[in-house]
Amino acid sequence: MTGSVTHSQEETARDSTKIASGSRFATRVQRRYAHWMHLLPSRHFCESPNLADMGQCYAALLAHALEPGAALRVLRQLVLERLQWLDTAQKASLTAVTECMTHLAEFALTVACDHAFLALDAQYGKPQSAGARTALWIIGMGKLGARELNVSSDIDLIFVASSDGQTAGIEINGVTHGQISQHEYFAKAVRSISTMLADVTEHGFVFRVDLALRPHGQSGPAVVSLDALEEYLQVQGREWERFAWLKSRVVAGDVASAGALRHVVLPFVFRKYLDYSVLEALRILHRQIREHASKRASGRPERANDVKLSRGGIRELEFTVQLLQVVRAGQFPELRTRSTLAALKRFVAAGIMLPETAQALALAYTFLRQVEHRIQYLDDLQTHVLPSNDEDLDWIARSMGYPNCCPFLSALDTHRERVALEFDALLKGASDTDNSAGCKRCGLPPSSQENMMPTSPELAQRLKALAEHPRSLVQREETRARVQRLILRSLQWLGQKSVTERTVLLFIDWLETLLRRESYVTLLVERPSVHERVMRILGAARWSSHYLMLHPAVIDELAQEDWLHQRFDPEQLQTEIDLRLAALKSTEQDDDETVLNVLRRAHHSALFRTLVRDSEQHISIEQVADDLSALADRLLSITVERCWKRYKNRHIETPEFAIIGYGKLGGKELGYGSDLDIVFVYSDAHEDASAIYAGFVRKLITWLTVKTSEGDLFDIDTALRPNGNSGLLVTSMDAYADYQSQRGSNTAWTWEHQAMTRARCIVGSPALHERFDRVRQAVLCATREHGLLKQEILAMREKVRLSHRETQGTFDIKHSQGGMVDAEFAVQALVLMHSNTTPSMRANIGNIALLLAAEQANLLPAGIGTAAALAYATLRRLQHSARLNETTTQISVEQMQSERAAIHALLLAVFSSP
Repeated sequence: MTGSVTHSQEETARDSTKIASGSRFATRVQRRYAHWMHLLPSRHFCESPNLADMGQCYAALLAHALEPGAALRVLRQLVLERLQWLDTAQKASLTAVTECMTHLAEFALTVACDHAFLALDAQYGKPQSAGARTALWIIGMGKLGARELNVSSDIDLIFVASSDGQTAGIEINGVTHGQISQHEYFAKAVRSISTMLADVTEHGFVFRVDLALRPHGQSGPAVVSLDALEEYLQVQGREWERFAWLKSRVVAGDVASAGALRHVVLPFVFRKYLDYSVLEALRILHRQIREHASKRASGRPERANDVKLSRGGIRELEFTVQLLQVVRAGQFPELRTRSTLAALKRFVAAGIMLPETAQALALAYTFLRQVEHRIQYLDDLQTHVLPSNDEDLDWIARSMGYPNCCPFLSALDTHRERVALEFDALLKGASDTDNSAGCKRCGLPPSSQENMMPTSPELAQRLKALAEHPRSLVQREETRARVQRLILRSLQWLGQKSVTERTVLLFIDWLETLLRRESYVTLLVERPSVHERVMRILGAARWSSHYLMLHPAVIDELAQEDWLHQRFDPEQLQTEIDLRLAALKSTEQDDDETVLNVLRRAHHSALFRTLVRDSEQHISIEQVADDLSALADRLLSITVERCWKRYKNRHIETPEFAIIGYGKLGGKELGYGSDLDIVFVYSDAHEDASAIYAGFVRKLITWLTVKTSEGDLFDIDTALRPNGNSGLLVTSMDAYADYQSQRGSNTAWTWEHQAMTRARCIVGSPALHERFDRVRQAVLCATREHGLLKQEILAMREKVRLSHRETQGTFDIKHSQGGMVDAEFAVQALVLMHSNTTPSMRANIGNIALLLAAEQANLLPAGIGTAAALAYATLRRLQHSARLNETTTQISVEQMQSERAAIHALLLAVFSSP
């Protein structure tokens, strides 16, 4: 058995050696540099050389009397030979290969940079400003920036200096000589670095250097100052350059100070709002690339098999990933990563790509890049075209694990087709679907346009007002064309009676709010399905339309539908916010205002999803309330956590602090736009605890209520704290417990105990949750004289009723006699009277469940609790509908006769004398 294993291992080794020997480049290196191969450590181990290995080998080559440029060239030959062996014979991962090539480029650039500076400093002195050496940042673009460098790649570089000025010069006998401008100094440095890396000598080259991506391209200076770069990006930066800068990274030079550069680049690449306007720019760029590839292949059919530039190739896959990042990562910084494979994983985590799609693209990317490497291993040429030579093609297939080229080519076609389908689907806009003989401006056929002219005077007037709006008049021509397209499409739907005129009018009003945000207009043009759903939401309820007008960014949620049949998930929200803030922190962008905006955007998106599920009747009213309450709970918890971390007077890692929720929040019955009734308490033995938490609560309230560019988070009401508006904003838990439990001279009123029936601890440690639950149970289970309690509750009910005006002959769903408030007061009375003897009445389970529990416990006559619960549920649905449609909650008395009667019977059963 042992012998057979050994024989098998020997066969595998021979096969691996045979596969590895298929590279003509590797064979040449092995022949020429056999006496130096041992200088690169770990010759026969299955791991790629790291920076330490390269440094050791470079030093050894210098010791063999090679000058620095020659040593770098030989080092490259040895590293590539090693990678070829590891990749083809040992099946090293794609990441291991590309990271090793990236390390080689970084090492070579650092050596060349140091070499250039040493020579220039000796001749001209150091470049300096404000007494310190001026920083030079060598920015790696594309695959170098993303640490995805291929084995025969050139390196795209941009050189940026931190400031302008002069060099210090060289002092000779008290006289300064050799001063030149920093522009001249760094231009010489760039020439020196490029020469050292790119010139071809007897040992080849290190890396080809491409500076074409710098500002103004080949006509621009070799080095730009940071200020000049910022001005260029703000004024002249083009859409395609955003894709290039997305992968940018300082790879050599003054790496430690790269943060200053980051603050210039990030706002250019990632816009504040979702940016669908980049789609058209990418279409144009991709069309140019395909035309170029077609011209290259003209008369050379073998060039059509380009694994990088042909249909479904590496470039299309990279464009797919980068487009999603450029569009979304301004608002969702957790999507910001230079790595293609890492970005695919983040798309899945963010819910914007299906796991199976991301996995298929990841497999395709790995496959295509490995094929690209094998093409380049053959002769160390910068090519991406499959060889036409059968022997070379067969070697590539076998090195990829296939017995011959037929199954290999089949797999290649499968991967490329999947990439092409995803790319085409992403770039396919509305203009690709319905404009064969239509208007070039709107894409609709002339016959349909003739039938869509508005006949309603109100609609015609509204369209005229939109066209003459000052923002419309200053828009770019293409933006006005997109707006016109949306209007014509809406009118077409009106003509087909799939939408109402009221909805079209609302849509025109809403469009007016988008005139300053062209990317949202572009999204609606690009995604007719999103436009259609927006129309449905606008037509569903007035509150929905107002919400869209306040927060237009939420329409991006409509581009996906997988969440439509789900429920709000607090853990998912927590993860998304944590990832978002971690991404911002990594780029030093997590200032207070940015954090506040992240919280607000997350709130808006989650609430909007609930609103859409509600309007399309995928969830019940009770589920709406549960989800909105859970959303408030988790956002309060996140806000407390983040606010405390930024509170300058914090004395412990986690605050001994709790938020008690009352009213609709406490009862988990929140509606859209509900304010939050909350009370703040602490339990901390620190001698300055009162002052510490008072300051923290003031900061926390600001975080919750201040209006930023993204709006506010919540309206809050703290009137239920001990002593109401005259009391302290935050109370110790001991004082709170004494107040609620009638200890001392300052104690709670009966109406405050009524409020406790719906109170719960929202935020706080498990110990504080338990402490509050004990206080609440003590309050509910206190012995009370029932007659006096009923009198006090009825007196408070009358006071509440008198504070709300009612129109004669109408019934107010909430406040009229027989309305929701009557039912709620009855439930509160039942809880306070019977919790001490009936445990089922102590739970905070909502009014409907408590009514049913009271009847089951024989606290109500048979049928009374059930009828009242059904009546309350009906009134709650009507109230929900009225609020969504922003209509009155007062209806005719005759409509609610049975419900009023059921709740009146409940009142008699609870409050009539024994």
